[in-house]
Amino acid sequence: MTIEVRDIVKRYDGHSALDGVSLAIDDGAFVALLGPSGSGKTTLLRIIAGLAFADEGTVLFGGKDVTDVPVQERGIGFVFQNYALFRHMTVASNIAFGLNVMKRRERPGKAAINERVRELLDLVQLSGMGDRYPTQLSGGQRQRVALARALARNPSILLLDEPFGALDAKVRKELRDALRGIHDRLGITSIFVTHDREEAFALADKVAILDFGAIQQFDRPNTIVEKPANAFVADFLS
Repeated sequence: MTIEVRDIVKRYDGHSALDGVSLAIDDGAFVALLGPSGSGKTTLLRIIAGLAFADEGTVLFGGKDVTDVPVQERGIGFVFQNYALFRHMTVASNIAFGLNVMKRRERPGKAAINERVRELLDLVQLSGMGDRYPTQLSGGQRQRVALARALARNPSILLLDEPFGALDAKVRKELRDALRGIHDRLGITSIFVTHDREEAFALADKVAILDFGAIQQFDRPNTIVEKPANAFVADFLS
């Protein structure tokens, strides 16, 4: 699924969180939104997701205008930094949640849901853990469950908002590698928000560097390192 945002403006209390942002992402690409706190990267991700709406501009998925389409109708999977798992539900129930709340005419049967959960547990390397509860898992395992839940309805777009921010360096790298492998295996379009340059450059095909609500550079990691677009990018990478 291609993603395009055109001239996106978002204001909060008179302050421009995004100031005319435009970005085109190819089908199946893995893109990182990178920048310091307050640069607008999470706001941009939430507008793409439909969790927030722009004051001006357009969002297109596959050439279709989804600017005013609510999040539940955009066909996206979203992974939050804080996992957002239901503590009273088992791992399997957390993963199946999005399937179980589908409209009756669209909802798969119980056997199909159970099989989908099993497939996703295998995909995120948590086979045999479906009966556990989130409190019985490590932070890295919880984030794998959150990823599996985001993928349950076969989204064409996966959005991740600093999903490894609360994890230690070793676990971050393990999950980073796992995420890239899952992205490549599924062939979906992924957008990943981070303030960690090493993480962005290790994961992404292309990186958008933001500051003050504007994209300062959008290119392949090697190109950004070799040819920073301006003084801000050069300083940010130093």
